[in-house]
Parts: sequence; C-alpha cells; structure tokens
Amino acid sequence: MTDEAGLDNPIDRLMERASKSLFATRYFEAARDAQNALRRARAAGDFERMARICLPLQEAHRQIRQAAESTGKVRLIAHASDVPRPLEPGCYLIQPPMIGADARVLRETGFRARTPVSVLAREPLTRRLLWPIVGVGEISVRVQVDPPVPLERVDDRITKDRFEGEVPMAWFEAAGEALGDAAIEKVPADLHPHWRVDDLLEALEAAPEHERLHQALAEACRVAVGVAEPRGRRPSPLDNPFSF
Repeated sequence: MTDEAGLDNPIDRLMERASKSLFATRYFEAARDAQNALRRARAAGDFERMARICLPLQEAHRQIRQAAESTGKVRLIAHASDVPRPLEPGCYLIQPPMIGADARVLRETGFRARTPVSVLAREPLTRRLLWPIVGVGEISVRVQVDPPVPLERVDDRITKDRFEGEVPMAWFEAAGEALGDAAIEKVPADLHPHWRVDDLLEALEAAPEHERLHQALAEACRVAVGVAEPRGRRPSPLDNPFSF
C-alpha cells in the first residue's frame, strides 16, 4: 500500500521525513532519520539508496557541527565534573584520564539533548611530542597531530604534558579534519566493494562530523551497486596485530 506521498518503501518514508526536517532546520531529527535509513538500506543491500542518503546526512551533521563551532568555545574536559550541567553548545576536547569512549558518550548525550556539540578526544603526548587524536565507534581511528602549542614531555602526569591553556578553534577544526582523513585512509582501496562500504560506515561512527568521509561512503556505495556478495569472511582490523 502506498501512502499519500506515494512512498511505499519504509526507507523512502524515513528520508522524506528527514528532508522535511532539514528544510525546517530540525537537524537532529534529520540526522536521526537519515542514520536509521542508512542502516536499513545497508541491511537490505540497497547501495543505491545508501548513496542518496549520504548527502542529507552530511548536511545535517554539518549544520550541527557548525552550530557548535559558532560558539567560538573549546572546552578542555579531563573529568566528568568538567562537563557543564546542563550541557551547553560548543566544542569539547576530552583528555586523560578520560578516554575516546567518553567523547563518544558526550557526543551521544548532546545528540539526545538536541544540543549542538563537536567532540574530539586526545591521548597522552607521545615521545615525538604529538597528540594522538582518537575517534571511537565500532572501530577506533587515530591520527597524531601537533598540539596547539609546543610541549615538553613529562612523566609525572597522566597526560604526559602540562598543557592547561586555551584550545584554539582553528586547531580543533584542523584536528577533526585530520581524524576524518585518517579514517578514510585506513580503509583499503582494494577491499571488496561491499566490505569497503562497511568499513567506511564504521569509520563514520568514529568521525561523524567529517564531510569528506560522508562523500567517500557515498562513492563506495555507488561502486557497490550491482556487485555480487563477497565470498568468505570480511577482513577485521584484529587480523593485523600491529593495527590499532
């Protein structure tokens, strides 16, 4: 049976609702429906619909990220008590003793509260004097970047440095771009097209604000259209003992 809009596919109904939410600037609702549609389309092996869903999902995520960045504020969060109550719009950098999974929880909390937040997590300063930036979803993605200012490594702090300064918005945005770029590069180009879609889908959970990652997923979906199911087991990062 077809509804009034002529949409007899539940995925299309979700995307019709997501499109209306985008038009009405209800970006959290749009992202929720587009994410659900993307998961349903993958379960159905409908790569053509997946490719079409990526653009509105990217736009919803972009609007949420820009709303967070427009506050001009990056909060440094080392303990749960550092998070404002109620949660405020803005950008948040999680640092030790908190971990990447805490950044994911904070992002999801903001989503449920319809509060625009952009969240990154950094790990202890390396011996090369770099900050590992980590994104956590079904998989973890890491990239090492220069900290906002040159730092000396110290061993008496869990962060391995004494950074307590301001985090510039430009640095935060660049670190987010580097994380998303690393997520794309982590997915082998020679994977079976279906597996490449799945890897990029998992990467998007780890770096959901990265625009080019949405575009890479859309392109992978287009390549996967009409391709037969792969044989065997999908490769796992755990197959490589040197992977993280």
